[in-house]
Amino acid sequence: MTNSNIIQTLESVLANSYAIAIKTQNYHWNVTGPNFKQLHLLFEEQYNEILVAIDNVAERIRTLGEKVDGNLSFYKENSKYKPGNQNLSDKEMIQDLINDNDLLSNDLADFIKIAQEGGDEGTADLYIQRLQIHQKASWMLKSSL
Repeated sequence: MTNSNIIQTLESVLANSYAIAIKTQNYHWNVTGPNFKQLHLLFEEQYNEILVAIDNVAERIRTLGEKVDGNLSFYKENSKYKPGNQNLSDKEMIQDLINDNDLLSNDLADFIKIAQEGGDEGTADLYIQRLQIHQKASWMLKSSL
């Protein structure tokens, strides 16, 4: 694997992480129902965690010698996640976030292999950490249904 393959995976994680963070924050603002407080706090915890991760991913791209595209258009064009719908029920919001966290977890598992095959243990380690966090987020969301 070339460095450009690894950069592409990092850019994918960056764009998709932004999309999930924005969606999670949208749901944090708009969730209603009997579990409002619990979900409001859970969503806040999760989007804050993702925002920290975004910075780590961007800094990894810089560490590998590339510039980071910080334009909103980049994230919109390169994310495979659909925007959140603030009119969903609390259960629909939870399921939507479960789906996104599971999808990103699957991508991260694939990207770990790409980084390892490319001899980039630093990026592989970052992906392993992200994988564990998204798996935990999915579990916490599933436990809230």
